[in-house]
Formats: sequence, C-alpha cells, structure tokens
Amino acid sequence: MFLPFADATNRRQTYGGGRYLLDTVKGADLGGSAGEMVLGFNFAYNPSCAYDPHWTCPLPPAESTIDAAVTAGERLR
Repeated sequence: MFLPFADATNRRQTYGGGRYLLDTVKGADLGGSAGEMVLGFNFAYNPSCAYDPHWTCPLPPAESTIDAAVTAGERLR
C-alpha cells in the first residue's frame, strides 16, 4: 500500500507537499489481522521531489491529511 499523507509538520519540519508511507518499506511486517493494516509512521519518508526539483511527486489527497503533527519518520534538517 502506498499512502501519501500530509500533517501539521509540513513546511516546518518535513517537506511542504507531504510525506509517503509504504506498508512494505524495509521489509516491515508490522502485524495486523484480516482486513486490518498496522501503519508504522516511523517509516514515513520525504518524497524525491523534496531533494531534487526535477522529480514530480503526487500530493496527498485531502482525505489523507492528519490534523496532528506526526513527529515520527524522516524530517528535513
């Protein structure tokens, strides 16, 4: 599963266009049961376009916006 998401850290600590989360990143098996998925926001990462303007990256849809700050995962320095 590919989940682009935005949260309250965008433009301050993370890329302004949002971050991405993959359920298979780094071979993570976070558990879950039938019909459920566990998301590990520690694996959230900035898209390639955060580092190189030649990349074009999809933006998260409005329904993938989290009102709180997700302080886990990759941030900009």
